[in-house]
Amino acid sequence: MDRIIKVTGKGKISVKPDTIKLNIEAEGVYKEYEQAVKKSTEATCILRETLEKAGLKAEDLKTVHFDIDSEYESYRDKNDDYRSRFVGYKYTHSMYIQFLSDNKQLGRVLYELAHCNVNVEFSICYTVKDADAVKNELLGKAVEDSKVKANVLAKAAGVSLGEIKSIDYSWGEIKIFSKPLNLGSCDMLLAEAEPKPYDIDIEADDIDVQDTVTIVWEIK
Repeated sequence: MDRIIKVTGKGKISVKPDTIKLNIEAEGVYKEYEQAVKKSTEATCILRETLEKAGLKAEDLKTVHFDIDSEYESYRDKNDDYRSRFVGYKYTHSMYIQFLSDNKQLGRVLYELAHCNVNVEFSICYTVKDADAVKNELLGKAVEDSKVKANVLAKAAGVSLGEIKSIDYSWGEIKIFSKPLNLGSCDMLLAEAEPKPYDIDIEADDIDVQDTVTIVWEIK
């Protein structure tokens, strides 16, 4: 039977975000299905034009989710019993756009969104542009942590490490995002609107990420 030692190493780093992810959601209810399709398309076109006006590229607006579903509302009939009735067709279009972290740029984008003809809900979160570099650094630290722990255990046990028998890594997706900051709706921003782009003062906190790797060594 092989003599082995199995150690899980953890890599942990804090990264300074350099990219803003703006999540946008538009929705509307219309009597006819075709009208819901048409209005959703028009809203998307307006949003792309609005983002271009704010200095971003229209093609960078990406869809996360889109659907059109029947909408019903509850009411009480003459016998005071609850009933439901058809209201129309509701479209929901969830999108996002990313751009380099810049409060002035964010202020321009929010100002233009507040003054366009589509009322949307939006939130922002922060991430990093080069996510692969962060993941690679994280993995390197996890491997190094496993080596350090294995050497400490081997020394304490009076043995030495031999060749690596296996490396186990899940290759799961690592989320490098800050917690979303809910900015409300266009109507909320418009209520406080100034006749110029908003002066945004947000300092994003570092993002803590971690990952693990398990290594099996032969001991001798």
